[in-house]
Amino acid sequence: MTLNTTIFISEPANEYHSKAKHYLSSHQLIDFVKCPYLYNKKRLGLITGTESQAFLLGSAAHTLILEGRDKYESDYAIGGPINPATGRPYGNTTKKFLEWQEVQQKPVLTFDQSETIEAMLSAVRMNEYAAALLKTGVAEGVIRAEYCGLPCQIRLDWFNPEYGIVDLKTCDDLTWFESDARRFRYQNQVAFYQCVLDAVIERLVPVYIIAVEKKEPFRCGVWEVTAETLLTARAENEAAIERLKAAKSSDTWVTGYEDLRMLSIV
Repeated sequence: MTLNTTIFISEPANEYHSKAKHYLSSHQLIDFVKCPYLYNKKRLGLITGTESQAFLLGSAAHTLILEGRDKYESDYAIGGPINPATGRPYGNTTKKFLEWQEVQQKPVLTFDQSETIEAMLSAVRMNEYAAALLKTGVAEGVIRAEYCGLPCQIRLDWFNPEYGIVDLKTCDDLTWFESDARRFRYQNQVAFYQCVLDAVIERLVPVYIIAVEKKEPFRCGVWEVTAETLLTARAENEAAIERLKAAKSSDTWVTGYEDLRMLSIV
């Protein structure tokens, strides 16, 4: 399998996210599955997310690992002003640091965060399978297509024209990655990617997940998502899309906890 990568749209992340009100994404669909009421509040702009330090670290690691050092250094400022009295950086809550941060006009990574990201990059490069998947391909390619009767969009971490879809995840402990994948519905996310891409290329390509730890020992693992898992997740996604269309039609947004439940602990 070798596919043409010219099908992908190249656009900044903020432009992609600005179109979320017009196109269904995998994250929106997973929000709906978890709680239709939450999905609708986000859709209406009544809930806005705040970027945590963990999210900042993950985003910066994605940029360096997938898009390269030039893009990383263009998008992020690293470090901060040095206190001449101590020879160490000012704390990130001090007036000196906050003034310096304001001048940068872009997200700021501490030296410790920068070292962590460099260690993650090294871990990915040292993994034979991860290195092969990321040797050739397109980073952050966008596809828009109709899927299950709705306009949808995806932004793939990486697409390798020989191997297929590659999703990069950062985690605290690789030991628990498979259970985390189930909890965060990664299988539904990548199945959505696979199907929206299929709507354009008329082929269900393989899907791989690279996961790398954000702390020592910075282990990196690679998983190929099985065809059975993707088929099950595809059925779940398509059933959820039908429920989403019904909710939009009736403008009814439930929490999922309207009925009395029985708690049985034995």
